[in-house]
Amino acid sequence: MAVKRILTGITTSGTPHLGNYAGAIRPAIEASRQPGSESFYFLADYHSLIKTSDPERVQRSTLEIAATWLAAGLDTERVWFYRQSDIPEIPELTWLLTCNAGKGLLNRAHAYKAAVDKNMAEGEDPDAGVNMGLFMYPVLMAADILMFKAHSVPVGRDQIQHIEMARDIAARFNHQYGEHFTLPEAAIDESVATLPGLDGRKMSKSYDNTIPLFASSAVMKKAIASIVTDSRAPGAPKETEGSALFQLYQAFSTPAEAAAMRDAFAAGIAWGEAKQALFERIEAAVAPMRERYETLIAQPALIEEKLHEGAAKARAIATPFLAEIRHAVGLRRLDVVSTAATTARPKAQALPQFKQYREADGKFYFKLMSADGRLLLQSRAFESPREAGQCIAGLKQGGDASEVAALGEGVSAEELGQALAAFAAE
Repeated sequence: MAVKRILTGITTSGTPHLGNYAGAIRPAIEASRQPGSESFYFLADYHSLIKTSDPERVQRSTLEIAATWLAAGLDTERVWFYRQSDIPEIPELTWLLTCNAGKGLLNRAHAYKAAVDKNMAEGEDPDAGVNMGLFMYPVLMAADILMFKAHSVPVGRDQIQHIEMARDIAARFNHQYGEHFTLPEAAIDESVATLPGLDGRKMSKSYDNTIPLFASSAVMKKAIASIVTDSRAPGAPKETEGSALFQLYQAFSTPAEAAAMRDAFAAGIAWGEAKQALFERIEAAVAPMRERYETLIAQPALIEEKLHEGAAKARAIATPFLAEIRHAVGLRRLDVVSTAATTARPKAQALPQFKQYREADGKFYFKLMSADGRLLLQSRAFESPREAGQCIAGLKQGGDASEVAALGEGVSAEELGQALAAFAAE
C-alpha cells in the first residue's frame, strides 16, 4: 500500500485555546495514528515573524505550542515533529522556488490583495506597510510543503489558495527542470469542529473570546460561567441550535453524553446547571493533559531536545532532496561536470500551460493558455481542485474537452488538438 504523507504547520504567535485543540490538535493526533500515513508537524516560527515583531512572544509561543502537542499525546517516535527554523534547507529551497515563481501569481495572494485594497480604500500607497514577508509568505509555505513531498495538507477554506499556489510553483519548476516535486492536495475536513468563543462568534484571539486550553480550573470555570446565553428561565425549553454552550459541550463529550444534554436542553435545564456540566466535561478531558503540560513547560530543555531530534529526522529527508534540487538548477561542483552537461542543448520549445484557480463563487476552474498567452480553453466549474486536476490529467492523455470546457475566442478544434498533443509528446 502506498504511503500518504500529511503535513501540518502551526504558527508560533499565540497561546493554544480550546478551539485549537478541538479543531486542529486532537484530530491531527488521531490521524497520525492511522496506518498507511506519514505525518509531519512543524512549528512555523519563520511564519510567525510576519505576524509579530516581539521576540519574547515568538519564543514563549514556540515553547507553549510544542508543550501542548506533546501533552496532548503526539508520539514523536511515530511522526516528524520539528521547528521550521531548525531546517536550513527550507529557506534555501524558498529562494530556489522564488527564482521560478511568477510575481503575477504572488500578486493574487488573498492576504496581499487585502492589504493593498485596504490601503487604496484609505487613500494610501498600495504597498504602504506591506513587508516582503507578507508578500513572499506563499513561497515559504510552498517550500515547507514541497520539501517533504507532502501529498495532503489539512487546511481551512481560507488557506486553499496557498495550496493551489504551491501546486502552481511546483508544476512550473517541474516543467523547467524535470519532475522533482509532488503536487500537494488541500484536505478540507468539514467535520472538524470550529468552536464558538465566549461571545458566540468563532473562538479566535482576534475576537478576544478564547478559553486558554490549559487555564487553571478556577480560570476555566470563571470563563465558562461568562459564556453568553439568552434570558430563558429554568424549566423553559432551550434550543441547542446556535448555542455556544451546547457546541462546546458536544466537542468534549461522547455521542451519548451529547444526546443526554440535548434532552436536558429540551427539558429546560438551567443555564447555570448546563455551564457546570460543561465545566466538568472539559475539566475531565483537559486535566490530565494540563498536568503533563505543566511538567513539560517547566522543562524547556526536554522540549528542546525533542525538537532537535525531530530536526535531525526531518533533515535526513531534506538534505539529500535539496542536493537533488541544487543539482537540477545547476548549483553543482565544477570538477564533476559530465561531458554531456557541457554540450550545448537546444532550448526546449515552450508548451501551452494549464492554470487552475478558484473564483469568488467558491468553485474551481482551469484554463489552457498558449505559449504566447492566448486563451485556448476555459473550463466549466468544479466542486473541488481535485476534480479540476483530474480533468486536466485526462485532457493531457487525449481526453475529450467538449463536455468539460469551451474553446477560447477564435480557437479552432484543430489548434486545441495540436496544443494537447504537445503534452502527450512530453
